[in-house]
Amino acid sequence: MQALLFPGQGSQFVGMGKDLHEQYEEARRIFEAADEALGFPLSQVMFAGPEETLRETRNAQPAILVHSLAVWKVLDLDTAEGDWVAAGHSLGEYSAYAAAGALSFEDAVRLVRRRGELMFAAGQERPGTMAAVLGMGAEAVTEVCAAIDGIVQPANLNSPGQVVISGEIEAVRKAGEQLKARGAKRVVELSVSGAFHSPLMEAAAGGLSKALSGVAIEPARFPVFANVSAEPVTAPDEVRESLERQLMSPVLWEPSMRAIGAQEPEGFLEIGPGQVLRGLLRQIDRSRSCRTLGTADEVQTFRGDS
Repeated sequence: MQALLFPGQGSQFVGMGKDLHEQYEEARRIFEAADEALGFPLSQVMFAGPEETLRETRNAQPAILVHSLAVWKVLDLDTAEGDWVAAGHSLGEYSAYAAAGALSFEDAVRLVRRRGELMFAAGQERPGTMAAVLGMGAEAVTEVCAAIDGIVQPANLNSPGQVVISGEIEAVRKAGEQLKARGAKRVVELSVSGAFHSPLMEAAAGGLSKALSGVAIEPARFPVFANVSAEPVTAPDEVRESLERQLMSPVLWEPSMRAIGAQEPEGFLEIGPGQVLRGLLRQIDRSRSCRTLGTADEVQTFRGDS
């Protein structure tokens, strides 16, 4: 069994996917299909920037999904044979469902564009922030957040000693002070446009639910471990529910990796830009190997090894 990992927001960079576009016809068709589905040249923003435009949530999210699925298309792995499982970090869960055939490529691109627009708007309507807490476990972080007046909660359980909190600005900052007093090594406020994966995303979640109701969802060809439950999902109604709940719920990344690890996969493949998920996996379980497949060179080497 192989485990597929799809990265989330923050992995974008100017120039992403350009080498794949230049060297693979299959990738070019993916970029062209994305531009057509969205009605504007997202590929040019990916290849040439400017960085501020690419970093916008409404652009970064589809850019990462398109890059990931371009790699997936070029790899052309036969998921009909052998065992496969997948997981995607927040936005990356959409990439995973698209790779598994639960979402069409065009629907996935349009959904994550809409998701980014809704998340940004919700952040303007109900301002919030996020902070990375380093050197403290999820249980202690949860306990501190629960004692703070205002809205603040764990948003990403990324790895042992790396938990991201999210909520109202003042509540997040008060929680950060308490966490440092309790022994956290560092608390770093993140540059984000809203309090993602918290109740402050309620308006976005409502809009996203409406968008999801308008797309067809098929049974996934292989299980995707959902962020909200760290459990495998294949049925269309479960896919829809997991994506609807995701915006206001913590990303259970470490529990998902441990659940996948319990199935003893032969290896992990990070499909898309960057190597954030490879780094988190090393923090979770150093015995697991993870190969990053995001550039034309990495794909060529992998295909030559196959």
